[in-house]
Amino acid sequence: MFRRQGDRYVADLALDEVRVLRKVASEVVGLLTDGFDHSDPVVGRLFPEVYPDDSASTAEFRRYTEGDLKTAKIDQAGAILAALPDSSGEAGGEVRLDAEAAEAWLRALNDARLAMGVRLEIKDGTDLGEELDDAVAEDPTSSRVFQLSVYAYLGYLQESLLNALID
Repeated sequence: MFRRQGDRYVADLALDEVRVLRKVASEVVGLLTDGFDHSDPVVGRLFPEVYPDDSASTAEFRRYTEGDLKTAKIDQAGAILAALPDSSGEAGGEVRLDAEAAEAWLRALNDARLAMGVRLEIKDGTDLGEELDDAVAEDPTSSRVFQLSVYAYLGYLQESLLNALID
C-alpha cells in the first residue's frame, strides 16, 4: 500500500478506499465538533481520564489541555481529508504525503480505529479474523461485517504507512 518515494509516502487508492477514508475522517471530525459528550464511550476512549481515581484533578487537567487536544485531533483527521483525491469520479487516485502529513495520518488513523473499536466492542486480545468470520457466518451482508472490514483495513493502512516511515 504505502511506499516511500524520496521524501514522500505514496499510496494508490481505489475509489472505494477513498470514499471509506473520507467517511471515516469526516465522522471523527463530526464526533469532535458536534455534540462532544464525555459520557460517550468513544469520546472517553479518545480523551481518557488522566487521573482515574481523582475526578477533580482530571477535570482540571482537561480544562487546560482538552481544547488543544481536540483541535489537534480535528486537524489530523483534516489532513486525511485534504490529501485524498477527489472521490466524485469513477477512479481513485494517488495520495502523496510529506513526513508531517504522514505523522498526522498515523494519529488520525489511530483515532478512527480507537473510535471504531469502542463501537464494535473490540478489546485487547480480540482475534479480528475470528470476529469477522463469526459476523460473516451470522449475516454476510450485515453492517457489522462491513464495519469490521473497515476496521481491519484501517489497521492495514496504518501498518503500511508506519512501515514506509520506518524504511
